[in-house]
Amino acid sequence: MIHPLSDVQTSDIGEGTRVWQFSVILKGAKIGDNCNICAHTLVEGDVLIGDNVTVKSGVYLWDGITVEDNVFIGPCVAFTNDKAPRSKQYPEEFLRTTIRKGASIGANATILPGLTLGENCMVGAGAVVTKNVPPYAVVVGNPAKVTRFLEKSND
Repeated sequence: MIHPLSDVQTSDIGEGTRVWQFSVILKGAKIGDNCNICAHTLVEGDVLIGDNVTVKSGVYLWDGITVEDNVFIGPCVAFTNDKAPRSKQYPEEFLRTTIRKGASIGANATILPGLTLGENCMVGAGAVVTKNVPPYAVVVGNPAKVTRFLEKSND
């Protein structure tokens, strides 16, 4: 389902994925099956989104971001892809950010460029992530720090 009030310029969207109103998805973006791309979102062309991903409202996925399967991205999470941005001055290549499978990012968190958020990690609401997050870690605060580790399930 692609809402008629969205602007979707890619045809590479999997089965069962829903794109809601006022979303913009640029040519080249790849989105997997059974995703929910909520209202007021932007997905640039060099973005890869796996299966069963939820992108809540107010999230902008810039060039260089990979989101693996079963990831939750809460409302208004801010991603960046340039450590030293200047108006009208672009890097030759944007830094790559990877969100590993099963990760969850709470509302209003900020993710700096070039990082990896580990498998099944949990980023607390409002956290400012300045370093890679280990698998199964829970991080909170500014700058985000590991507070504990989640137990691995035997799925």
